[in-house]
Amino acid sequence: MNIKYNVIKLKNSSTEEIKDFVSIEEPIEMSLKYKLNGKLITEHLSITMRTPGHDEDLISGFLFNERIIENFSEIENVEKIGEKVGDFNIQNKIVATINNTKNIDIEKVKRNFITNSSCGICGKTSLEAVEVIKKDKLNIEFPKINRNIILKSPELLMSKQSEFSKTGGIHASSLINKNGKVIATREDVGRHNALDKLIGYSHKKKIIDNHSQFIACSGRLNFELVQKGLMSNIGLMAGVGAPTSLAIDLAKRFNMTLLGFVKKDSFNIYTNKERVVM
Repeated sequence: MNIKYNVIKLKNSSTEEIKDFVSIEEPIEMSLKYKLNGKLITEHLSITMRTPGHDEDLISGFLFNERIIENFSEIENVEKIGEKVGDFNIQNKIVATINNTKNIDIEKVKRNFITNSSCGICGKTSLEAVEVIKKDKLNIEFPKINRNIILKSPELLMSKQSEFSKTGGIHASSLINKNGKVIATREDVGRHNALDKLIGYSHKKKIIDNHSQFIACSGRLNFELVQKGLMSNIGLMAGVGAPTSLAIDLAKRFNMTLLGFVKKDSFNIYTNKERVVM
């Protein structure tokens, strides 16, 4: 979602006034509705900055990635609520109703998810925080991805970034198979939001195949992005930017293959080179 702004463009020694596309960034308030002792309760989870669109995928992926739900069948309903507000006439509140309360720890959720579009998590600062949720390591035998497909992944990712081509100010995550087919792509001003949207959509449509697919991301790979990939048992993640030290440590601990600085002629393998077919 984007809008045009008047911009003065300087090139060489001349300037001109043009209209340029800019990505829209708006807050969204995510809430959870559930029954406790026969009483219907609504709890606010998080406010995060996002690019409007695919908000249902965003909250679904968020709930799954943080294991508030373990299966998408636990989501009974997702609805946008409240008035349409702001310059863009957008509903900025969304509520998910779930039918399983065993994983709900609202205070922990609020503590861990004071988020914004650039930072993502606050509060989860150790590998042990993920181990509380995920006990099993990934099977190192799959997926096997040819190096040529990995080298093409930035191009494949860019080909599906409709917003980036207009604004240049947005991130994306793509689910790509071993033959180089882009299965799904989601965009957002926040890297973590783009991945939440992708995972939410992919699980809803039941299109994830851990034996033959990997995820490509448009920016650097941090701890949170690797964590979200692990929650869906993604064996290989590739980013056009650098991974952080904690992302590498997390990938190594759970047997994920982590690739960074992916370009058309090179990339770095940080963990588990066995999945890359040379």
